[in-house]
Amino acid sequence: MELKFTVGGRIAKPVEEVFETVVNPDRLSKFFTTGGARGRLEAGSEVTWDFHDFPGAFPVLVQEVVPNERITLQWEADSEPRIWTTVTMTFQPLEDGRTLVRISEYGWPETEAGLKGCLGNCEGWTGMICAMKMWLEHGINLREGFYK
Repeated sequence: MELKFTVGGRIAKPVEEVFETVVNPDRLSKFFTTGGARGRLEAGSEVTWDFHDFPGAFPVLVQEVVPNERITLQWEADSEPRIWTTVTMTFQPLEDGRTLVRISEYGWPETEAGLKGCLGNCEGWTGMICAMKMWLEHGINLREGFYK
């Protein structure tokens, strides 16, 4: 059984604003990368994301960026060194002006550690979408103080 997931949610902002909030490191650092993001998400680039709850900057390899539609990146699985998972984020404008964001991730080995990593990242990406919604719609940082 392949270890993978897709999570999603709707954000009451236009697709251009939601997309820019993910690719722009200053904006991403306001609600998700609590230790900071360095580097704009652009195809072929390597950026770093740092989280207070998981100290140490994570390298993120940006594979593809289609403005206002899709971002594909890879990063090292926390549970399996030298195993890289693939993350795809899609952004779909809705008729009512909101944006549907979906995040999928796959690539873990079918091991106990792989399952743990997959479930942990599923939780993390769900939290990211929730935090982005609260930040964009209400200016509230949901992650502040949440993990430590």
